[in-house]
Amino acid sequence: MAETTPGDSIRVALVGAGLIADLRHLPAFRDVGPAAEVVALVDVDPERLGQVASAWDIPGRYTALDRMLVDEDPELVVLCTPPHLHRDQVAAVLESGAWAWCEKPPTLSLAQFDAMVAGERDGGPYAPIVFQQRFGSGARHARELLSSGAVGRPLFAHCDTSWFRDDAYFSESWRGSFTGDGGPLMALGIHQIDLLLMLLGPWQEVAALTASTGRDVETGDVSAAAVRFENGALASVTTSAVSPRQRSHIRVDAERATIEVHFLYDHGNTDWSLTPAPGVDDATAATWANSLPDTRSGHLAQLRAVLADLRAGRRPETSGDGGRGALELVTAVYRSAITGEVTKRGQITPDDPFYHRLDGRPGGAR
Repeated sequence: MAETTPGDSIRVALVGAGLIADLRHLPAFRDVGPAAEVVALVDVDPERLGQVASAWDIPGRYTALDRMLVDEDPELVVLCTPPHLHRDQVAAVLESGAWAWCEKPPTLSLAQFDAMVAGERDGGPYAPIVFQQRFGSGARHARELLSSGAVGRPLFAHCDTSWFRDDAYFSESWRGSFTGDGGPLMALGIHQIDLLLMLLGPWQEVAALTASTGRDVETGDVSAAAVRFENGALASVTTSAVSPRQRSHIRVDAERATIEVHFLYDHGNTDWSLTPAPGVDDATAATWANSLPDTRSGHLAQLRAVLADLRAGRRPETSGDGGRGALELVTAVYRSAITGEVTKRGQITPDDPFYHRLDGRPGGAR
């Protein structure tokens, strides 16, 4: 990989020319300006590859990742491919010396994730996961209020992803499967779950249920979990793919205030609210106001952070354990729902079948 010096434009390649690349990542790279240059696009469909590359004036066009890595020598590779491909693709990118920014779901098992990031090294390359909800200014401010103790200890929380996906969405055979997309809990709810973990820190144990209520899919189309966190807080975590009135909602009730956000796919400062507890005076509550410039959560916000981390050679927030946490909790929810047992953090080790497959069945990657 070519060495980046301050002021250089970082050489970027995207793998996968689907909607997430076309509608989210490429606009983000356009908006970030000269800090990064998209020099190559990879897709197995030559027609789609040509259409998207031409629309965005991308010169390098490849149908094979390994050839692109050799020819283009990128510094950052964005993986916009299905999750079952991530393990091998991220490993190949890291081996080349480039950083890999990987779309969610990161992988379909903890075994795959651990193998995927084995090529990370101190100072880089790293493989951060796209968990963009963390990077809005409202989320950063809420985390500071909670981590500093300004609003007291968190006591109870609620994390709800109520979205709607119709029969056509699930008509793809890989949707709603443990080996395809991991189901709505993994494909839809994981972003809000990651945001909850950012706010509350490590979880301790989970008890959960899943069900197929309106869509006949093996993962279930709804899930409900009760989660205990290490700081003592309890949380309800719910995910639905059958909710006509769609919303994403996180609420944290702390000793001195309730912090809350309502949104669908991204959030800004005005989507967050703070309600002081009875007895908190106005002067104290005023010190909790968010004075940060309004940065919406989204791919652009996280992209700026990833580029800054790359230039500094520091570990990104959503790499390593920071990228693994939400996957571990999702896996634990499935384990609890399938076995009927409370599952504890750290319990799903290589000796546990759920480490290798989300449903714990034989045949997972080992």
